[in-house]
Amino acid sequence: MQQEENWSHIISGESRFSTSVFKDVWSYRDLILLFVKRDIVTNYKQTILGPLWFFIQPMLTTAMFVVIFSRIANLSTDAVPPILFYLSGVTAWNYFAECLTKTSTTFKDNAHLFGKVYFPRLVVPMSIVLSSLTKFLIQFGLFVVILLFYVVSGKYAIQPNLYILLTPLLLLIMAVLSLGMGMIITSLTTKYRDLALLIQFAVQLLMYATPVILPMSAMSEKYRWLIVANPMSSVIETFRFAFLGKGMLNWLHLGYSLGIAMLMFGVGVYIFNKVEKSFTDTV
Repeated sequence: MQQEENWSHIISGESRFSTSVFKDVWSYRDLILLFVKRDIVTNYKQTILGPLWFFIQPMLTTAMFVVIFSRIANLSTDAVPPILFYLSGVTAWNYFAECLTKTSTTFKDNAHLFGKVYFPRLVVPMSIVLSSLTKFLIQFGLFVVILLFYVVSGKYAIQPNLYILLTPLLLLIMAVLSLGMGMIITSLTTKYRDLALLIQFAVQLLMYATPVILPMSAMSEKYRWLIVANPMSSVIETFRFAFLGKGMLNWLHLGYSLGIAMLMFGVGVYIFNKVEKSFTDTV
């Protein structure tokens, strides 16, 4: 009589959204940490300035915004020092943008790895979100240092408040939204390569549809609804309101952003799991 075989792991091709997907990812949490370390180390390996780029990039962007939009164009910054206004928006936006652009090329960038060994493919985009979080925390620390300088100087009416406690929620919204959108895009790029070329350009355009450069209060009432429709708008406005005391905190808008983020994540996981079974045939 043939003895029944007992398997420790069964690899299946489920494409539906189920909790088993996340159980598999959790069982490979050590691999996620390895990918996070890889992303952090390889990003600035063999560069002259190394990790200093974490500080240089947001400061150069902020300086350019101050000169062009504040000094030359004379745009409103809600009576907040321009460097703080733009740095707050850039810090939050950079995290979202980096997570989105990197996860949107997951299949293309890791095709050589996916074709050799099995592990839950969802591990890679999740590791990108975590490694980008490390970069965000460094840039956030820079923002806090400059914020404290202005608060201590007492020259400006900057009022950090208890809504700072919403920061983890804002990070969650940005992470889940970018992860979901990125997984949808990377799944589509296995067949439509043009999307990979458009993503960088699209992210730049999307930034101008958020209150990164212009506060919500200075926008025309006629077109404000278009900005509110962008789920990142309420995140950035809430971030500014919490740390600078300026901006708009609207619980309805924030709930909308959270809802869109969860929807995108659910759709992204479903499509990602469906495409991962056959993407090696098209990439």
